[in-house]
Amino acid sequence: PEDTVTSSFASFIPAARPEHLSKTVRHRSKRMILDSIGVGLVGSTTRVFDIALRYCRELYSPVAVSSVYGKPGVKLSPTLAAFTNGVATHSMDFDDTWHPATHPSGAVLPALLAASQMLPPGTKPSGMDFLLAFNVGLEVQGRLMHFSTEAHDIPKRFHPPSVVGTMGSAAATAKLLSLSRAQCSHALGIAASLAGAPMANAATQAKPLHIGNATRLGFEAALLAARGMEANPFILDDIPGCSGFSAFYGVYQPKPLSAPGDHHEFLLEKQDIAFKRFPAHLGMHWVVDAALSVRNLFINYAGSFSPSLIRTIVLKIPVSKYINRPFPSSEHQARHSFQFNACAALLDGEVGLGSFTESSIQRQELRELLDKVVVEHPEDNAANFDKMYGEVALLLHSGDVLTGKCDTFYGHWRKPLSKESLLKKFRSNASHVLPEEKIETIIAMVDNLEDLSDSSQL
Repeated sequence: PEDTVTSSFASFIPAARPEHLSKTVRHRSKRMILDSIGVGLVGSTTRVFDIALRYCRELYSPVAVSSVYGKPGVKLSPTLAAFTNGVATHSMDFDDTWHPATHPSGAVLPALLAASQMLPPGTKPSGMDFLLAFNVGLEVQGRLMHFSTEAHDIPKRFHPPSVVGTMGSAAATAKLLSLSRAQCSHALGIAASLAGAPMANAATQAKPLHIGNATRLGFEAALLAARGMEANPFILDDIPGCSGFSAFYGVYQPKPLSAPGDHHEFLLEKQDIAFKRFPAHLGMHWVVDAALSVRNLFINYAGSFSPSLIRTIVLKIPVSKYINRPFPSSEHQARHSFQFNACAALLDGEVGLGSFTESSIQRQELRELLDKVVVEHPEDNAANFDKMYGEVALLLHSGDVLTGKCDTFYGHWRKPLSKESLLKKFRSNASHVLPEEKIETIIAMVDNLEDLSDSSQL
């Protein structure tokens, strides 16, 4: 059908060309690719990744052509490699975040890496093909999220990357495989039937499966469309009485996607991405920066950090049930706890990989600080990653009050990480599984991705 929202998206995918990516878009997306690879590499050291990998190796007999993060001797079938690498990417909640809220790279990049290795010699996509497909996947995710005002707030019902990420993976893979317009439409329709995961599984080992499934199932949707499977050609349109993609949102107002070219501006051109400095839910970054700020005030006040001088710790945070966890008992709960991250920052002067070990979580001195926490929800503190703030106030036994506040943490899209900080994060993450020379090779390869003749080398 012509002149529908779905057909406009289906037309956009094959029409996108390298010259449509501005210098800004290419620069920002390469930063995302590098960061996501690093996060996936360090994520391959986690227990949840080991479970996912063992599941794929034991339950399936794969056509082993696609690589797995952090395991140089292991290959899986393309879709299972995408799944496993997607799990690795989100295993520590260390991956990038956009606004409206989703984790865009982890849902797309593993599918493209696996697909690049799947294609036979002589048909391998170039680095520029790869970069273009990646940006198509991002664009589809971003546009879909802008169709609903609900998507702008911290989610309550479903985890966004499990929905828009699946659609983005399907679009990106369809682009890389050079599917026709009709096949792209079917790929999006099939992907919509494979999408979705409830927020109740946040802060559990199941949450990384949301990214693994998004990248895998979107990939599978594109493969099924390539083999002739069909789906509803109005899947993205708002059809009264018959929900398509609108099933995920109470308010859904889709608009056609303009053709790439002079009058189309990629969303990544307008808004940068948030890169996390430590492995926890994005909301934690506000309270950690606020806690570090008030900790410095406390040290200037008392000469050192002395918890015994503190009577009460007041956190002023937005209302969001799944990240309001007073006494987390596991690493995944700790990554989703305002209280834990604020207290860990106060106690240690930093939050990092080691903050979420069992021994760190169970420390008596940390538990004593958690006992002092009181949570407040000011009306002006919206549950929205573009508008929220974090505030930490220390009420001392002396009667004095010290306060730290953060409305834009370092790494937020309004305050992007410097090149030096991003490279430092990547080198630190990758060093857990790769030698230095390979780390530097990846950095150079991503930096010059447009010049790579065969993207499967990545």
